[in-house]
Amino acid sequence: MTEPLREAIRGVRDRVDLDDRRVSDTTERSDVVGRLTGADYISLAALFVGWGSALLFLRGEPNWGILVMFCAFFLDKVDGWYARRTGTSSPFGRQVDSFIDIFAYLLPAALLFHVSLAPSLAASLVVGFLVLAFGGLRLIRHNDEGFGSDGGSSYYHGTTVVHTNLLVVLNYVLLTFVGAWNGWIAGLLVGVACPLMVSDYKAYKTDVSHVLAALSAAVAGGLVLALELGYL
Repeated sequence: MTEPLREAIRGVRDRVDLDDRRVSDTTERSDVVGRLTGADYISLAALFVGWGSALLFLRGEPNWGILVMFCAFFLDKVDGWYARRTGTSSPFGRQVDSFIDIFAYLLPAALLFHVSLAPSLAASLVVGFLVLAFGGLRLIRHNDEGFGSDGGSSYYHGTTVVHTNLLVVLNYVLLTFVGAWNGWIAGLLVGVACPLMVSDYKAYKTDVSHVLAALSAAVAGGLVLALELGYL
């Protein structure tokens, strides 16, 4: 065996050596449950409701799934309000909140597209992957970088998982009520929008943006409820 080949093999072995990645055996362990605050329990309630919405989508009940999903949205907002009100905000709580966001916003959005919008399995595979991948990276970046600041105003780096979720819901509404709309257009719009979650776009965190998001959810919720009850 030549020396260059030995060096190449040694380099590969060093890169896959897991000895330095193993967690050392220690008696110190973090009491995860003991660190949970009231806000974190509200976040877990949002996880429970978000999982319920996912199951409704899988059972072919998109309208009820959307309504239950919006309940998860509400709980997700309540946990932040509660943490600020009680002074229990912490880096650990923000990690919990980001974990819950995957199941409150990203997974339901991917499943709604798969069940009600996707024109093919391949389209669902690609769009669902983009939603989950870019959404997950967006949450990781937010935990790492936090909010940006511009003239005293805070902003998110990139569009948020809420924007992406509501875009999927908007396409569901358009597909339901606009004859010319179809799953290919929806898939293209959602797919193109996903990378914006890790872009340098500044999504300002203002009361107006929160009100607009709440109004959008209320309008969409009213439409799907009327549709489910046969009024539309």
